[in-house]
Amino acid sequence: MNKTARAHTNIALIKYWGKADSKNKLPLMSSLSMTLDQFFTDTRITVSEKNEFFLNGVLQAGKNYQRVFTYLKILQKKFGVSDNLQVESTNHVPTAAGLASSSSAFAAMAGAFCACYNIQLSKRDLSKIARLGSGSASRSIYGGFAIWQKGFDHDSSYAYALDETPAMDLHLLAIELNSNPKKLSSTDGMLQAQTSPFFIPWIKRNEQELSAMVAAIKAQDFSALGQLAELNANEMHAINLTANPGFSYFEPDTIHAIHLVQQLRASGIECYYTIDAGPNVKILAQLKNVKEIIKQFLSEFENVKIVNASFGPGLSYLDQ
Repeated sequence: MNKTARAHTNIALIKYWGKADSKNKLPLMSSLSMTLDQFFTDTRITVSEKNEFFLNGVLQAGKNYQRVFTYLKILQKKFGVSDNLQVESTNHVPTAAGLASSSSAFAAMAGAFCACYNIQLSKRDLSKIARLGSGSASRSIYGGFAIWQKGFDHDSSYAYALDETPAMDLHLLAIELNSNPKKLSSTDGMLQAQTSPFFIPWIKRNEQELSAMVAAIKAQDFSALGQLAELNANEMHAINLTANPGFSYFEPDTIHAIHLVQQLRASGIECYYTIDAGPNVKILAQLKNVKEIIKQFLSEFENVKIVNASFGPGLSYLDQ
């Protein structure tokens, strides 16, 4: 039953930034995301003579290989199987550049693993095992808006759908300023961020901000959603700056992009930014303003790549 599993990336509007349990990828806070239609990973897993991992057609070694097979061995132990596996992944999103490549990568890998062994799981249980590869992958099992509840152990920490087919007028413009892998991984950044004196107060705000975001989505209130997403992202990056030692994923172009969003908003073009662990900026906008925002960014930045994304689907299989 070998099938190619496809999972789409998601961008957190209420961020997850810190682990309570690194081994089991249990978060310190709950999070809420938007799954995107334009960024995705396709993965196929087959029993083979030796363990091999191909990413975008290139045989991998070192850290990439180790991360994939460390994860797959966890799943094999969990489900009582043991084989050498060939993993073939095609990543339609820049890797390790702050565009959530790991969310689609490990959600697709969880699906492909289950397809390889004909393991039938509910979406909730798929979310749990995807989480063991990358926390954000738990949310990519679902389309539209998804919530990852932090829980307190493996069985209680999973994502669920808030609305998989939203009617809300919401577009996300992915402004790719730099596609190079980031210098500080998300895993290391999360750990370092916990040294900030503002980390605990931020966690205490989590339930309040999550509830407010759910209310904005249910009311289809774009302004409330955008303002809260921007605030939540700024809080996360403020924690990074105030860590010991402080650090930042921002580059000069990141600051330039933030200023441009603020200028657009001041001129009456409503839009908001959100930024994850990387230099690239995501802009939340309504359809009526998308063309003008793209025009302004193309006029301000050289060699910038802009992708207009909207709501994407959950985990699927390509070869039935």
